Amino acid sequence: MIPNVLSIAGSDPSGGAGIQADLKTFGALGCYGMAALTALTAQNTRGVSGVHIPPPEFVGQQIDAIFADVAVQAVKIGMLASPEIIKIVAQRLAHHRANNIVLDPVLVATSGDSLGGPGVVEAMRTHLFPLATLVTPNGPEAAAFLNRSEPKSIDDLQQAARDLYATGARAALVKGGHVAGADAADALFDGRAMHMLSALRVETKNTHGTGCTLSSAIAAYLAKGLSLEQAVEAAKIYLTQALRHSDELRVGSGHGPVHHFWNQAHRG
Repeated sequence: MIPNVLSIAGSDPSGGAGIQADLKTFGALGCYGMAALTALTAQNTRGVSGVHIPPPEFVGQQIDAIFADVAVQAVKIGMLASPEIIKIVAQRLAHHRANNIVLDPVLVATSGDSLGGPGVVEAMRTHLFPLATLVTPNGPEAAAFLNRSEPKSIDDLQQAARDLYATGARAALVKGGHVAGADAADALFDGRAMHMLSALRVETKNTHGTGCTLSSAIAAYLAKGLSLEQAVEAAKIYLTQALRHSDELRVGSGHGPVHHFWNQAHRG
């Protein structure tokens, strides 16, 4: 059976991040992708120039429409720009007893543009952390949730993962892309054990949508029945290869996208 995976996230018209990246990732990994839009953005590889937020009630209607008709094996949550939208997303997912929820707390775009308004951090921590199977912040996002400086070392990443768990996350993957070193290391803590995942850092400017892609890949692998640790490991391998093949694309003059379909383009 082909798993059905729902993305609840914002739209990126340039196709590298947001629901566009999520749907590409789901398809590349053999899942059927669906999307409930939480925001429309005007952006490209160079930055975000505008954001339009739909009414929270309409976001809830989209989620209800999917669950009323489709068996959803996993959910990925991305950009949620207001506390009101966060609350309605949490309410509807709890109502529908959704499982395999991966929360990617998108607070800042690759370009550095802010994607979250006042109160978003606290609302996510209060309403979504208890529901999510996994939260996947990068270093700056973890720092925002914990009200501390950004992780600078492996020890810092591990401590941040533990502390996020202590604040109510069921499991936390703190991504170490911002930590200097030849390897890109991530810390996964599930309340029982610390798991370190490492891959040789890929030197490329094409990093647009990496967080969206990783979290979507984790959701896809969870939908396919992998354990949390297995899903994170497989997703990191997928993203690393998507980064390695990203220079085969010619998209924009800024931070270009990763190559979501590298695994199909290089078959045979």
